Amino acid sequence: MFRLPLNPICRRNSLALLLLLTLGLMAPLSAGAGTKKKAEPATTAEVGPRKFGFDPTKLAWPSPPNIARIQWLDYFAGAKIDYTPTANAKPKASWMDRLAGGQSEPEKVNTKTFPFQMIGPYGIAIDSEGLVYVADQRVGAVFIFNTKTRDCHMIRNSVEANFGWVNGLAIDDDDRLFVSDGKMHRVLIFNRKHEVENQISEGLVDPVGLAIDTTNRFVYVVDTQQDQVIVYDADSLKLLRRIGTGGKNHFLTTPGDFGAPQGVALDGEGNVYVTDTLNNRVEIFDADGAYISEFGKHGDGPGYFARPKGIAVDGDGHIWVTDQMEDRLQVFNREGQLLTYIGNGHGELPGQFKSLMGVAIDKQNRVFTTEQEPGRLQVFRYVTDTEAAAEKAKREEGLQKAADRRRITAAAAPTGKPTEATADKAASPAASAAPKDGAAPK
Repeated sequence: MFRLPLNPICRRNSLALLLLLTLGLMAPLSAGAGTKKKAEPATTAEVGPRKFGFDPTKLAWPSPPNIARIQWLDYFAGAKIDYTPTANAKPKASWMDRLAGGQSEPEKVNTKTFPFQMIGPYGIAIDSEGLVYVADQRVGAVFIFNTKTRDCHMIRNSVEANFGWVNGLAIDDDDRLFVSDGKMHRVLIFNRKHEVENQISEGLVDPVGLAIDTTNRFVYVVDTQQDQVIVYDADSLKLLRRIGTGGKNHFLTTPGDFGAPQGVALDGEGNVYVTDTLNNRVEIFDADGAYISEFGKHGDGPGYFARPKGIAVDGDGHIWVTDQMEDRLQVFNREGQLLTYIGNGHGELPGQFKSLMGVAIDKQNRVFTTEQEPGRLQVFRYVTDTEAAAEKAKREEGLQKAADRRRITAAAAPTGKPTEATADKAASPAASAAPKDGAAPK
């Protein structure tokens, strides 16, 4: 420990010296404090629709150089949101107003213009004008998207209709919209103006998947709890028949029976395709309900199922099946052979899926899928067999023309003159160093 001298004069000198040292040490700190930069305001994250670090419209399956059969187009998440900051916005209500239950004008929600977003989308249907309808189980509404203008309208619970738990959708040739409601045990029917005009309730417990045969005038309703597909007359709405044995609590595995079926689709010949979810298979029936065949088995790899849900059939007769557990959209032929698939793991990027549910295909070969975790509708384009064959012929023609050009060039080369290969060889250093006329190198 340092001790100060006892002499008063020395003590004063020592104190003065310590004071000078202290001031000297503090001076640089004071100088630095004067030049210290002001803290920059924190930058706010960019507000707006989600953007990707790549061009998703370049995505195709299978990947090049193979001929693409599926191309990514777009996605929708709900009504458009105006991200423009509101100028001269009124202040929010004070805490006293909030405590009293009051709200300022900007905080009041107008349900007619509020930009609702999807939370639990499932069933999909497309009308004659190309509008895309999506049933959202958790929002309790049907979203209607115009894919050209990106405008969105809704059929809302307690406004245009009363919903409990909406599942599947289907639209007939008169643009009547059929909406299955599992909680209300019915299928609501809307006219072109989206007004309720009728309903189907006879024999229903838990309606989910829907499909309409506009030729034979049948409405197919998958009842998951009853393990059956129930068939109604599309005009009189009378119950006609049931496919599958009911009352067995999802335990049946025999051909023609179901274990908690979910989706249903039709092909151009009126054949019926049903996703037998707990049995991890797809069963096929004719228009009279007679069992034809099945394909699929349980597994976690491509070509297998681990809870198939949605199903659709394209114009070439290929069968598209969504898998909720594996988040994979797979395409099969009639014999159950895997043709291609989308989705490798779980994700929210374009071409990935999270809790994949519904699938639908329109007359323009657009493929729509719904996912429940990101609350999203993805749009793809199916490249038909005819288009793929034309692309293959075009490529083969290009290869043939290139081969013909090479053959013509080789045939036109003058006799006795060095070819391109020998010319290159002659120009090389090793060739120039070779002996001439058989003479030995010097």
